[in-house]
Amino acid sequence: MAYEKLFEPGRIGNLEIKNRVVMPAMGCSFAESTGEAGARMIKYYADRARGGAGLIITEITRVDDETGVGTPNQLSVTNTHMIAQLSRLVEAVHAYGTKIFVQLHHPGNQTPSRLIGGKQPVSASDVTCKVIGEQPRALTTEEVEAMVKKFVTGAVIAQKAGMDGVEIHAAHGYLVSQFLSPHTNKRTDKYGGSFEGRMRFITEIIMGIKAYCGPKFPISVRMNGNDYLEDGITEEDGIAQAKYLEALGISCINVSCGTYDSGATIIEPNYFAEGWKRHLGANIKKAVNIPVIAVTNIKHPEFAEQLLEDGDVDFVGIARGHLADPDFVCKARAGKEKSIRKCIGCMECFRILNDGLPLGCTLNPVLGREFEWGDDKLVKNGEGRTVAVIGGGPGGMEAALTLAKRKFHTVLFEAEDKLGGTANLAAIPPNKGMINEFVETMEEQLKEAGVEVRLNTPGTLEEVKRIGAEAVFMATGGKAVRPLLEGIDLAITAEDLLAGKAEVKGNDIVVVGGGVTGLETAECLSKDHKVTVVEMLDKVGGNLYPSVTMHLVQEIMKAGGTIAKGKVLMKIEEGCVTVKDTHSNEESQIKADSVVLAMGVRSLRPGYEELSKEYGDRLILIGDSDRPGQIYDALHSGHDRAFVYGTR
Repeated sequence: MAYEKLFEPGRIGNLEIKNRVVMPAMGCSFAESTGEAGARMIKYYADRARGGAGLIITEITRVDDETGVGTPNQLSVTNTHMIAQLSRLVEAVHAYGTKIFVQLHHPGNQTPSRLIGGKQPVSASDVTCKVIGEQPRALTTEEVEAMVKKFVTGAVIAQKAGMDGVEIHAAHGYLVSQFLSPHTNKRTDKYGGSFEGRMRFITEIIMGIKAYCGPKFPISVRMNGNDYLEDGITEEDGIAQAKYLEALGISCINVSCGTYDSGATIIEPNYFAEGWKRHLGANIKKAVNIPVIAVTNIKHPEFAEQLLEDGDVDFVGIARGHLADPDFVCKARAGKEKSIRKCIGCMECFRILNDGLPLGCTLNPVLGREFEWGDDKLVKNGEGRTVAVIGGGPGGMEAALTLAKRKFHTVLFEAEDKLGGTANLAAIPPNKGMINEFVETMEEQLKEAGVEVRLNTPGTLEEVKRIGAEAVFMATGGKAVRPLLEGIDLAITAEDLLAGKAEVKGNDIVVVGGGVTGLETAECLSKDHKVTVVEMLDKVGGNLYPSVTMHLVQEIMKAGGTIAKGKVLMKIEEGCVTVKDTHSNEESQIKADSVVLAMGVRSLRPGYEELSKEYGDRLILIGDSDRPGQIYDALHSGHDRAFVYGTR
């Protein structure tokens, strides 16, 4: 596909952008503890510029160190000490012909006090964000005036560093948005009340930036097309705000939606369709004459091209697509769409960030580690020597790909008739189809890298010796846990059920295990059966991002299912299971025509002993065969152990 619109140059103010792809701001927490842009952050952004993005907007960048901290290692424009490193970031991005803006940000009531030294969060009014759960105090009129100056100072610092423009973050329920939205702005001074009053804070910021940075310095405003709150910004409000902002002379509008309180609408999990909110940007574009950028859960370059062809936007915002694959744009231009690793919407990136760690990605084990683990850091000393990878699941495929990039002749053995391993099962539940595309992408990348794939061929000692392998990477996965309990033989495993090797009988089904596999299996079954999920912990979902867990639980319960937490499976009988309450130790029975086990996996290592005798420390375990985990763990394990093999 030619993607003529996608690669057509565009303009934002007096700035020419080489194509219509924008990498919008995403909190990454890759800055130094001082708030400076260090080598790690610079490499992260430089790789996305090398990958072809026309415009990059930095992560949320704080303008206030006292009350405005968004993440532990957040980029900062609070003082002139930041200019030197910011200028190096600009140089690294400009080297690839990509433009870069700084996004000016203050979280307001959406920052926990632990990030600001225990201080009380501030906001337009004393309205509590339900997710954070800490009541803020309303800024005084004088404090609001001082906050305006902090935003302006941040813009001046960005301009001094050579940034091509700035973006004011006025979306997602952060501080500026809290002034714009009637949900959070209950003020009676000049910064509240009427529409004009609610717009005054951002108006003064824009006018201040223009006064100090000049009228031609590009200003973008990221705004909500809809808060998705009952008393928040509506679509009509969003259009009115966009027209008002245009009249102030800003250069472009970047349309998003949602707040922390409307949760999943900001950052969509896998159950949101590609393009579900395209109307928000399209309606604003119809109302204004300045360029419109919009994010709309883009997964594929074909869909991005369609948005431009249909006139919904002037620039497409591709966010998590750039996390999963920094070369998204270049691959699209080269016609290599199939080799793009496309975001699967698992939300692991933001689960990690919310845990206080730098951003990570299930599908991209290099994300945030480009400076240490990027492809340009690979030691390409394979010299055609042969290595074997046993197992074609995610970990095995990633290991094989990394070894091939290092110039090893890599042979991948897979006992089944197709690659993917348990990822093929993970793709079966509702809304998980992107995992199938991930497997197809890995197959394509293996082919491009020259990996020799042998399907229907178990990786035995005989096979790996036959090819003369100097080392063996074992990625044989895991086997479902079946505890030694009375009646356990009456149960089937979730894996066998999803694979079509077993089936449930009757109407009342008990799924034992409330992790990701258990919940997704229960969701599948709840369409035709009455399902009870039994989980020994007091919460379900394991490490799933909360919005994903909430959706799965809601779908199960909507279908008439039950979630039984704090219950341990004790015994299985015909027609029922016995469980014990972890708090009271009382036993009870649950009706069960069929029992499905989703209690995790244990490592599976066929032929390990004889391979170990032959290869010793050159037999390297990866993925579930080493330590059971998720796709994220398997890919990171496969990449890292293949990356360091033979470099000592």
